[in-house]
Amino acid sequence: MDFGVPREVRDLESRVGLSPAGVSTLAAAGHNVYIETGAGKSAGFSDENYRDAGGHIVYSAQEAYGRADVVAKVTRPTAAEHALFRPGQTIFSFLHLPVSSPDLLEALTERQITAVSYELIQEEDETRPVLLPASIIAGQMAPIVAGRLLRSDYHGRGILLSGLPGVPAAVIVIVGAGTLGCNATRAFAGLGAEITVLDKDPRKLQKLYDKQYGRVTTMFANELNLKRATRFADVLIGAASQSGQRAPVLVSREMVKQMRRGSVIIDYAIDEGGCVATSRPTTLRNTTYEAEGIIHHCVPNITAAYGRTTSYAITNAALPYLLAVGTGDVQAASEQIPALKQGVTLVNGRLVHPKVAQALGQSI
Repeated sequence: MDFGVPREVRDLESRVGLSPAGVSTLAAAGHNVYIETGAGKSAGFSDENYRDAGGHIVYSAQEAYGRADVVAKVTRPTAAEHALFRPGQTIFSFLHLPVSSPDLLEALTERQITAVSYELIQEEDETRPVLLPASIIAGQMAPIVAGRLLRSDYHGRGILLSGLPGVPAAVIVIVGAGTLGCNATRAFAGLGAEITVLDKDPRKLQKLYDKQYGRVTTMFANELNLKRATRFADVLIGAASQSGQRAPVLVSREMVKQMRRGSVIIDYAIDEGGCVATSRPTTLRNTTYEAEGIIHHCVPNITAAYGRTTSYAITNAALPYLLAVGTGDVQAASEQIPALKQGVTLVNGRLVHPKVAQALGQSI
């Protein structure tokens, strides 16, 4: 089968759909892999690295798409890429269709594309294996981002995350105890910050509490508790999401208004619409804005800041599904791999994912 890896074109996007190691694995399985020249440059992978791995370098996005039966991407295609879709091909990517521009769904439908949304591939235990490494990376980045934005020269509150003897540590409130929230908790805890985590699932809170040996305060995420917790937060981490749907807005504008000026909100759920009412997407070029006196950081592709690590991690997670599709097609592979079936969003241009259809107000 022929695979294509186009260069990601969004501003400052450093990730790439396959690392050279992933290309080597597909090539060893007898597949052709066409990589657009420069596709891996920002992640530290040269065209020569891909050639040595058995890939074929092509010199335009048109050729990377045009030769491919299966396209491996990271971010959802931009409007400029829609015209490059080859009718009937398969695209693997983080699509987030419930919050994407309507023209993407139109293009996927018109070109009869079979689309697999990486963020929706899900095991029986609700683990999302391709989203998992990106969530881990984002969670571990949280203290790096928060520590910088709290600095006085960034108009933050001038608070050191760890505190020191006689001076309190920063107060961190994390909304969502999934993979991202747990990794953010661990990273902040390692610095000695004061942490409160809220979630609507008592099982997740119990698991987190046990892992942290009671060093973290856990609360059920109802409106009263959210209001109490956010009032004293120096840093608020939004990490609440719903598979196949828009993220729930759990933190209202009124809650944001009560926060202290110069506090920081990092809304990691922004790629699914955001879980804070005052959130709107920012970019790696212009990462922040102020609303209600609070610094907001809402970058959908935040892990692109560590493009090499993220590209390796996504490739490792996605490769088993790409290999499975390479032996036949998406429908046949998804019957053998239930987790993959959960990620199939469109088949030959027809919307087939119930939750995504519901979020978009469509029937299947």
